[in-house]
Amino acid sequence: MAAAVAGKRIVTKKRCCKDSPRCRKCPVVWKRLETMGEAEREDRRVYLAAETLKKKHVKAARKRG
Repeated sequence: MAAAVAGKRIVTKKRCCKDSPRCRKCPVVWKRLETMGEAEREDRRVYLAAETLKKKHVKAARKRG
């Protein structure tokens, strides 16, 4: 899925799921990707995925915690 979202605009869910691992639409995952430099925040819940985003980046952001 990560290859499919690279370079696209992502709208996250309103609330965090707090599951382990977190879902791909979780705002916490995209906040983590932003700090890694793999996403850029456009609005409160809207992120722009970097062209360099890989599946392993998303996987690491979902597991971390």
